[in-house]
Amino acid sequence: MGTDVSVVRVFTDAAGNYGNHLGVADAGAVVQADRQPLATQLGYAETIFVDIPASGSMTAHARIFTPSVELPFAGHPTVGLAWWLKNQGTPIRTLQVPAGVIEVGYQDDVTTVRSRADWAPEFMFHELASPDDVTSADPDDYPDDVAHYIWAWIDEPRGHMRSRMFGGALGVVEDEATGSAAVRMTDILSRDLTITQGKGSVIHTWWSAEGWVTVGGRVVDDGTVRVDRP
Repeated sequence: MGTDVSVVRVFTDAAGNYGNHLGVADAGAVVQADRQPLATQLGYAETIFVDIPASGSMTAHARIFTPSVELPFAGHPTVGLAWWLKNQGTPIRTLQVPAGVIEVGYQDDVTTVRSRADWAPEFMFHELASPDDVTSADPDDYPDDVAHYIWAWIDEPRGHMRSRMFGGALGVVEDEATGSAAVRMTDILSRDLTITQGKGSVIHTWWSAEGWVTVGGRVVDDGTVRVDRP
């Protein structure tokens, strides 16, 4: 038995480079019991399963899985799915995930989602002295009992930071671009941010005093893979 999975890269730079791979699968083609094994087999930081909305519908329902656990909310899968649906000709205004209802926005080449900051998974945050310290950090120095987010300012007045995320607790040694961590970081610092993460991915966030954070970025299509399953 095989399953077709669309692959996109989320939070690329302006030239379409870098970004975090995401698998997008039709929930109607994969029963609930097979979703975690499929996400594990794919090995992406997350795979999202969507109930494909009918033509003209402005909302969709989805579930998110890392290689080891299901998440009630995550940033890069929801941004990636919102872009993918628009690319398929079915743009949406809201997305329902287990954590709640997410507002979706399309701004030129940037796709955004707006969520509650406390929907994001917990992270251990570590501010380092410089961007070079972030770049040279060794994931083995951070135990995999929790997800670790390391960061340093590139330009503090402009809200530009450098970061990496080590997610052994989520089944991901290092995540290239982590929208949910950006949401948490934005809420902690109470300001809009531009984050360069991993090898060069770019995440934008906008803070709200009411506890909402908008996260967004660019997305590109990497085609389709067919996954053989038992």
